[in-house]
Amino acid sequence: MSAGHSHALPTTQNQKNLLIALALTSTFLVAEVIGGIVTGSLALLSDAAHMLTDASALAISIAAIHIAKRAADVKRTYGYHRFEILAAAFNATMLFLVALYILYEAYQRLKSPAEIQSTGMLVVAIIGLTVNLISMKLLSSGKDASLNVKGAYLEVWSDMLGSVGVIAGAVIIRFTGWTWIDSVIAVAIGLWVLPRTWVLLKESLNILLEGVPEGVNIDEVKAAMMTVPGILSMHDFHLWALTSGKSSMTAHIVYDPAYTPEQQLLPALKTILASKFSVYHTTLQFETVPCAHTDDGCNYVPIDEEHAGIGQVEPKNRSA
Repeated sequence: MSAGHSHALPTTQNQKNLLIALALTSTFLVAEVIGGIVTGSLALLSDAAHMLTDASALAISIAAIHIAKRAADVKRTYGYHRFEILAAAFNATMLFLVALYILYEAYQRLKSPAEIQSTGMLVVAIIGLTVNLISMKLLSSGKDASLNVKGAYLEVWSDMLGSVGVIAGAVIIRFTGWTWIDSVIAVAIGLWVLPRTWVLLKESLNILLEGVPEGVNIDEVKAAMMTVPGILSMHDFHLWALTSGKSSMTAHIVYDPAYTPEQQLLPALKTILASKFSVYHTTLQFETVPCAHTDDGCNYVPIDEEHAGIGQVEPKNRSA
Protein backbone atom coordinates (compact mmCIF):
# COMPACT_ATOMS: atom_id res chain seq x y z
CA MET A 1 0.00 0.00 0.00
CA SER A 2 1.25 3.39 -0.80
CA ALA A 3 -0.07 6.79 0.03
CA GLY A 4 1.22 10.29 0.30
CA HIS A 5 0.66 10.51 4.02
CA SER A 6 3.07 12.61 6.03
CA HIS A 7 2.98 14.31 9.37
CA ALA A 8 5.84 16.63 8.46
CA LEU A 9 5.34 20.30 7.81
CA PRO A 10 5.42 21.30 4.15
CA THR A 11 9.05 21.54 3.10
CA THR A 12 8.37 24.96 1.58
CA GLN A 13 7.59 26.32 5.04
CA ASN A 14 10.66 24.65 6.50
CA GLN A 15 12.76 26.11 3.72
CA LYS A 16 11.39 29.62 4.28
CA ASN A 17 12.11 29.48 8.00
CA LEU A 18 15.60 28.13 7.37
CA LEU A 19 16.32 30.95 4.92
CA ILE A 20 15.32 33.63 7.44
CA ALA A 21 17.38 31.94 10.17
CA LEU A 22 20.36 31.72 7.81
CA ALA A 23 20.18 35.44 6.99
CA LEU A 24 20.06 36.39 10.68
CA THR A 25 22.85 34.00 11.67
CA SER A 26 25.19 34.96 8.85
CA THR A 27 24.78 38.67 9.53
CA PHE A 28 25.56 38.31 13.21
CA LEU A 29 28.42 35.87 12.60
CA VAL A 30 30.58 38.62 11.15
CA ALA A 31 29.85 40.93 14.08
CA GLU A 32 30.62 38.21 16.64
CA VAL A 33 33.96 37.28 15.09
CA ILE A 34 35.01 40.92 15.17
CA GLY A 35 33.73 41.26 18.74
CA GLY A 36 35.61 38.17 19.88
CA ILE A 37 38.88 39.40 18.41
CA VAL A 38 38.51 42.91 19.82
CA THR A 39 37.50 41.81 23.33
CA GLY A 40 39.85 38.83 23.49
CA SER A 41 37.03 36.54 24.68
CA LEU A 42 37.43 32.82 23.95
CA ALA A 43 33.85 32.21 25.01
CA LEU A 44 32.73 34.77 22.44
CA LEU A 45 34.95 33.23 19.76
CA SER A 46 33.67 29.77 20.65
CA ASP A 47 30.17 31.13 20.27
CA ALA A 48 31.22 32.56 16.90
CA ALA A 49 32.50 29.12 15.90
CA HIS A 50 29.10 27.72 16.79
CA MET A 51 27.54 30.50 14.72
CA LEU A 52 29.68 29.40 11.79
CA THR A 53 28.46 25.83 12.14
CA ASP A 54 24.92 27.22 12.48
CA ALA A 55 25.23 29.08 9.19
CA SER A 56 26.75 26.04 7.48
CA ALA A 57 24.10 23.73 8.92
CA LEU A 58 21.28 26.01 7.82
CA ALA A 59 22.72 26.35 4.31
CA ILE A 60 23.18 22.57 4.01
CA SER A 61 19.66 21.96 5.32
CA ILE A 62 18.19 24.35 2.75
CA ALA A 63 20.13 22.65 -0.05
CA ALA A 64 19.00 19.21 1.18
CA ILE A 65 15.33 20.24 1.20
CA HIS A 66 15.69 21.62 -2.33
CA ILE A 67 17.35 18.42 -3.60
CA ALA A 68 14.83 16.20 -1.77
CA LYS A 69 12.03 17.79 -3.80
CA ARG A 70 13.33 16.19 -6.99
CA ALA A 71 11.02 13.57 -8.38
CA ALA A 72 11.94 9.90 -8.41
CA ASP A 73 13.49 8.61 -11.62
CA VAL A 74 14.57 5.32 -13.17
CA LYS A 75 17.89 5.41 -11.31
CA ARG A 76 16.52 6.54 -7.92
CA THR A 77 13.06 5.08 -7.57
CA TYR A 78 12.74 6.35 -4.00
CA GLY A 79 13.66 9.87 -5.04
CA TYR A 80 16.16 12.06 -3.19
CA HIS A 81 14.66 12.13 0.31
CA ARG A 82 17.82 10.69 1.87
CA PHE A 83 19.67 13.95 1.17
CA GLU A 84 17.95 15.43 4.23
CA ILE A 85 19.37 12.66 6.41
CA LEU A 86 22.82 13.07 4.90
CA ALA A 87 22.60 16.76 5.78
CA ALA A 88 21.59 15.95 9.36
CA ALA A 89 24.49 13.50 9.74
CA PHE A 90 26.97 16.00 8.28
CA ASN A 91 25.75 18.78 10.58
CA ALA A 92 25.97 16.54 13.64
CA THR A 93 29.52 15.49 12.74
CA MET A 94 30.57 19.09 12.15
CA LEU A 95 29.13 20.31 15.45
CA PHE A 96 30.73 17.38 17.29
CA LEU A 97 34.18 18.28 15.95
CA VAL A 98 33.73 21.97 16.73
CA ALA A 99 32.77 21.14 20.31
CA LEU A 100 35.94 19.06 20.71
CA TYR A 101 38.04 21.91 19.32
CA ILE A 102 36.49 24.40 21.75
CA LEU A 103 37.31 22.09 24.66
CA TYR A 104 40.93 21.96 23.49
CA GLU A 105 41.16 25.75 23.11
CA ALA A 106 39.61 26.25 26.54
CA TYR A 107 42.22 23.96 28.07
CA GLN A 108 44.98 25.96 26.40
CA ARG A 109 43.48 29.25 27.60
CA LEU A 110 43.17 28.00 31.20
CA LYS A 111 46.93 27.51 31.24
CA SER A 112 47.55 31.08 30.10
CA PRO A 113 44.52 33.39 30.71
CA ALA A 114 44.20 36.42 28.43
CA GLU A 115 42.88 39.90 29.09
CA ILE A 116 39.19 40.21 28.29
CA GLN A 117 37.03 43.30 27.64
CA SER A 118 33.87 42.28 29.43
CA THR A 119 31.68 45.20 28.30
CA GLY A 120 32.11 44.53 24.58
CA MET A 121 31.78 40.81 25.25
CA LEU A 122 28.44 41.43 27.00
CA VAL A 123 26.99 43.63 24.25
CA VAL A 124 27.85 41.20 21.46
CA ALA A 125 26.51 38.23 23.43
CA ILE A 126 23.16 39.94 24.07
CA ILE A 127 22.73 40.62 20.36
CA GLY A 128 23.66 37.00 19.63
CA LEU A 129 21.10 35.73 22.14
CA THR A 130 18.38 37.76 20.42
CA VAL A 131 19.30 36.34 17.01
CA ASN A 132 19.34 32.79 18.38
CA LEU A 133 15.95 33.12 20.05
CA ILE A 134 14.38 34.35 16.81
CA SER A 135 15.95 31.50 14.82
CA MET A 136 14.83 28.92 17.39
CA LYS A 137 11.27 30.19 17.18
CA LEU A 138 11.35 29.84 13.40
CA LEU A 139 12.71 26.28 13.46
CA SER A 140 10.81 24.88 16.45
CA SER A 141 7.68 24.01 14.46
CA GLY A 142 9.51 21.66 12.08
CA LYS A 143 12.13 20.03 14.32
CA ASP A 144 9.98 17.07 15.42
CA ALA A 145 9.03 16.10 11.88
CA SER A 146 12.45 16.30 10.20
CA LEU A 147 15.90 15.22 11.38
CA ASN A 148 17.32 17.73 8.95
CA VAL A 149 15.48 20.64 10.60
CA LYS A 150 16.18 19.10 14.01
CA GLY A 151 19.90 19.20 13.25
CA ALA A 152 19.70 22.88 12.34
CA TYR A 153 17.57 23.56 15.43
CA LEU A 154 20.09 21.82 17.67
CA GLU A 155 22.85 23.97 16.20
CA VAL A 156 20.93 27.14 17.01
CA TRP A 157 19.90 25.83 20.44
CA SER A 158 23.50 25.11 21.40
CA ASP A 159 24.50 28.55 20.22
CA MET A 160 21.71 30.12 22.27
CA LEU A 161 23.08 28.36 25.33
CA GLY A 162 26.51 29.65 24.39
CA SER A 163 25.20 33.22 24.26
CA VAL A 164 23.66 32.83 27.72
CA GLY A 165 26.98 31.47 29.00
CA VAL A 166 28.92 34.34 27.47
CA ILE A 167 26.56 36.89 29.03
CA ALA A 168 26.97 35.26 32.44
CA GLY A 169 30.74 35.14 31.99
CA ALA A 170 30.91 38.80 30.95
CA VAL A 171 28.98 39.87 34.05
CA ILE A 172 31.17 37.77 36.37
CA ILE A 173 34.39 39.04 34.78
CA ARG A 174 33.10 42.60 34.94
CA PHE A 175 32.60 42.50 38.71
CA THR A 176 35.27 40.00 39.82
CA GLY A 177 38.04 40.14 37.24
CA TRP A 178 38.12 36.33 37.07
CA THR A 179 39.09 35.91 33.41
CA TRP A 180 39.37 32.14 33.80
CA ILE A 181 35.55 32.05 33.94
CA ASP A 182 35.60 32.67 30.19
CA SER A 183 37.34 29.33 29.57
CA VAL A 184 35.18 27.48 32.09
CA ILE A 185 32.03 28.62 30.28
CA ALA A 186 33.50 27.54 26.93
CA VAL A 187 34.14 24.07 28.41
CA ALA A 188 30.58 23.92 29.76
CA ILE A 189 29.17 24.76 26.34
CA GLY A 190 31.27 22.04 24.71
CA LEU A 191 30.26 19.41 27.27
CA TRP A 192 26.58 20.31 26.87
CA VAL A 193 26.69 20.07 23.09
CA LEU A 194 28.59 16.76 22.72
CA PRO A 195 25.98 14.26 24.03
CA ARG A 196 23.08 15.94 22.20
CA THR A 197 25.04 15.98 18.98
CA TRP A 198 25.82 12.29 19.43
CA VAL A 199 22.09 11.49 19.74
CA LEU A 200 21.34 13.30 16.48
CA LEU A 201 24.23 11.55 14.73
CA LYS A 202 23.04 8.17 16.00
CA GLU A 203 19.49 8.79 14.75
CA SER A 204 20.79 9.85 11.34
CA LEU A 205 23.05 6.81 11.02
CA ASN A 206 20.18 4.52 12.00
CA ILE A 207 18.18 5.77 9.02
CA LEU A 208 21.16 5.57 6.67
CA LEU A 209 21.69 1.94 7.79
CA GLU A 210 17.97 1.27 7.20
CA GLY A 211 17.37 0.46 10.85
CA VAL A 212 13.95 0.31 12.49
CA PRO A 213 12.59 3.88 12.85
CA GLU A 214 13.09 5.57 16.21
CA GLY A 215 10.18 5.00 18.60
CA VAL A 216 8.88 1.92 16.75
CA ASN A 217 8.97 -1.50 18.43
CA ILE A 218 9.11 -4.16 15.73
CA ASP A 219 7.69 -6.85 18.06
CA GLU A 220 4.65 -4.67 18.71
CA VAL A 221 4.14 -4.18 14.98
CA LYS A 222 4.25 -7.93 14.36
CA ALA A 223 1.96 -8.65 17.31
CA ALA A 224 -0.61 -6.14 16.05
CA MET A 225 -0.54 -7.67 12.57
CA MET A 226 -0.98 -11.17 13.98
CA THR A 227 -4.31 -10.12 15.54
CA VAL A 228 -5.88 -10.15 12.06
CA PRO A 229 -7.92 -13.40 11.79
CA GLY A 230 -6.49 -15.98 9.40
CA ILE A 231 -2.83 -14.96 9.60
CA LEU A 232 -0.66 -17.92 10.61
CA SER A 233 2.82 -16.39 10.56
CA MET A 234 5.07 -13.88 8.84
CA HIS A 235 8.68 -13.83 7.75
CA ASP A 236 11.17 -11.88 5.62
CA PHE A 237 9.99 -8.86 7.62
CA HIS A 238 11.69 -5.51 7.04
CA LEU A 239 10.80 -2.11 8.52
CA TRP A 240 12.89 0.99 7.85
CA ALA A 241 12.70 4.74 7.32
CA LEU A 242 13.52 6.41 4.03
CA THR A 243 13.76 9.76 5.81
CA SER A 244 12.08 11.42 8.79
CA GLY A 245 8.39 10.53 8.91
CA LYS A 246 8.52 8.21 5.87
CA SER A 247 8.57 4.61 7.07
CA SER A 248 8.39 1.62 4.70
CA MET A 249 7.76 -2.06 5.34
CA THR A 250 7.88 -5.34 3.44
CA ALA A 251 6.80 -8.75 4.71
CA HIS A 252 5.69 -12.22 3.64
CA ILE A 253 2.35 -13.16 5.22
CA VAL A 254 1.37 -16.83 5.61
CA TYR A 255 -2.42 -17.19 5.94
CA ASP A 256 -5.17 -19.81 5.98
CA PRO A 257 -7.36 -19.29 2.88
CA ALA A 258 -10.10 -21.47 4.36
CA TYR A 259 -10.36 -19.15 7.37
CA THR A 260 -9.98 -15.70 5.80
CA PRO A 261 -9.93 -14.78 2.09
CA GLU A 262 -6.80 -12.95 0.98
CA GLN A 263 -8.88 -10.00 -0.23
CA GLN A 264 -9.88 -9.23 3.36
CA LEU A 265 -6.36 -9.40 4.80
CA LEU A 266 -4.78 -6.48 2.94
CA PRO A 267 -7.21 -3.72 4.01
CA ALA A 268 -7.15 -4.97 7.61
CA LEU A 269 -3.35 -4.89 7.73
CA LYS A 270 -3.24 -1.50 6.00
CA THR A 271 -5.51 -0.03 8.65
CA ILE A 272 -3.45 -1.38 11.55
CA LEU A 273 -0.09 -0.25 10.15
CA ALA A 274 -1.33 3.23 9.24
CA SER A 275 -3.39 4.00 12.34
CA LYS A 276 -1.15 2.49 15.01
CA PHE A 277 2.37 2.90 13.60
CA SER A 278 2.12 5.58 10.87
CA VAL A 279 3.49 3.15 8.28
CA TYR A 280 1.84 4.02 4.98
CA HIS A 281 4.14 2.49 2.36
CA THR A 282 4.13 -1.30 2.44
CA THR A 283 4.65 -4.28 0.15
CA LEU A 284 2.99 -7.47 1.43
CA GLN A 285 3.36 -10.88 -0.17
CA PHE A 286 0.65 -13.39 0.79
CA GLU A 287 1.44 -17.12 0.90
CA THR A 288 -0.50 -20.21 1.87
CA VAL A 289 2.80 -22.07 2.39
CA PRO A 290 6.02 -20.36 3.55
CA CYS A 291 8.44 -19.79 0.70
CA ALA A 292 11.83 -21.46 0.55
CA HIS A 293 14.39 -19.54 2.57
CA THR A 294 18.06 -19.20 1.68
CA ASP A 295 20.87 -16.92 2.78
CA ASP A 296 19.71 -14.48 0.12
CA GLY A 297 16.20 -14.32 1.54
CA CYS A 298 12.93 -15.93 0.49
CA ASN A 299 13.05 -17.56 -2.93
CA TYR A 300 10.70 -19.69 -4.94
CA VAL A 301 12.60 -22.74 -6.20
CA PRO A 302 11.58 -24.32 -9.55
CA ILE A 303 9.80 -27.64 -9.11
CA ASP A 304 11.44 -29.07 -12.22
CA GLU A 305 15.13 -28.18 -11.95
CA GLU A 306 15.81 -29.67 -15.37
CA HIS A 307 13.47 -27.12 -16.93
CA ALA A 308 14.17 -24.10 -14.81
CA GLY A 309 11.37 -21.65 -15.18
CA ILE A 310 8.80 -24.39 -16.06
CA GLY A 311 6.68 -25.25 -13.09
CA GLN A 312 7.98 -22.23 -11.23
CA VAL A 313 5.84 -21.57 -8.21
CA GLU A 314 4.54 -18.06 -8.74
CA PRO A 315 4.12 -15.99 -5.60
CA LYS A 316 1.06 -13.91 -4.98
CA ASN A 317 2.17 -10.34 -4.62
CA ARG A 318 0.07 -7.61 -3.18
CA SER A 319 1.50 -4.20 -2.86
CA ALA A 320 -0.04 -0.97 -1.95
